[in-house]
Amino acid sequence: MERSQAGKPAETLPVDPDAEPRPAVATRTYRPRARSRQWDIQAVIALGGGLGSIARYGLAKALPTPAGGFPWATFLTNVSGCFLLGLLMVYVLEVWPPSRYVRPFLGVGVLGGFTTFSTYTVELRGMLALGHWSTADAYALTSIVAGFAAVWTGIVVARRTSGLPVRRGPRRRSEAGRAPKQPAAAGAAPTRGRPS
Repeated sequence: MERSQAGKPAETLPVDPDAEPRPAVATRTYRPRARSRQWDIQAVIALGGGLGSIARYGLAKALPTPAGGFPWATFLTNVSGCFLLGLLMVYVLEVWPPSRYVRPFLGVGVLGGFTTFSTYTVELRGMLALGHWSTADAYALTSIVAGFAAVWTGIVVARRTSGLPVRRGPRRRSEAGRAPKQPAAAGAAPTRGRPS
């Protein structure tokens, strides 16, 4: 039998030094550790997804799209979902106390069921197939731009309403690479621009 440097048979050494060695088949059968079941989280996500899907269906029925027309229902669904996701993430991560169910229920479930990237792509493909190039172009670009703007707006609104400071980047690109300014000495004239 081939011996390793440590003097143990080579077959019993683990491949990964952090892994437990697998027992030999002849001594006992190997059973992997049972995974912890999170059925409660899955149930909360399923409930939220059902509610979000019902809300999306109601909006689609309220705003039907004519053939070759702009799909306002899907556009409003996705943009409002982006806004709500921006709000939710600030509240869940920075304002509300930690909760096991809030983020999976609202973020993954309700907003995951409410927003719809698949319908967006199917509608976009349908417009292109029918030759409605300008409508498809407007739909594709405005959905992406409005989605990013809605997330940012949701974050700003949530931070303002909760009393948190709104984080902003440098005012000018030239300030992006500068080191932080040192505090002014007592009695010194204030400097222009944002305090660091």
